[in-house]
Amino acid sequence: KPVVFALCLGPVVWFAWLGFSGGLGANPIEATNRFFGDWGLRFLLLALAVTPLREIFGVGVVARFRRMMGLFAFFYVTLHLTSYVAIDQFFDMAAIWSDIVKRNFITIGMIAFVLLVPLAITSTTGWIKRLGGKIWQRLHRLVYVASILAVVHFYMMVKADVREPLIYAAILAALLAWRVFKRLKRRVQR
Repeated sequence: KPVVFALCLGPVVWFAWLGFSGGLGANPIEATNRFFGDWGLRFLLLALAVTPLREIFGVGVVARFRRMMGLFAFFYVTLHLTSYVAIDQFFDMAAIWSDIVKRNFITIGMIAFVLLVPLAITSTTGWIKRLGGKIWQRLHRLVYVASILAVVHFYMMVKADVREPLIYAAILAALLAWRVFKRLKRRVQR
């Protein structure tokens, strides 16, 4: 786990290198926001990929890292939101609220973030015991909605070349389709 944890922090190290070496381009604020948003979405998809990888390829060891992937997704999404609030808007709450209300992609991104908050809070073993396994599992299905909203947020944010958000959408669609297929298969077998 410490090795995987260190690898998950790799993007932060890479970002620091880009920042110190001048690699953030002509608009470092936008580059910062985009960098952390991209990694938040990647970790969401990685967390969702754990179960299919485990079941399709019989790689059971990856299941030990699902919670970590989910928490790193929340970490990077929080850095994405923080860079928007602190660096882009400089804590101007009136401007932030105006953006949330007027710009649909920001509204959708905020809803996705709000859905991820209870998942991050309840990701401990103690919360699983407090809530009970079935309630905890139902709550954590919000990750599917949050992931869809995150992809939609990205798609709406991109002004011209939508290939990258469409790739993420295709990956998410495959991961969700696999889950639907497994659920239908279990129902048929009953």
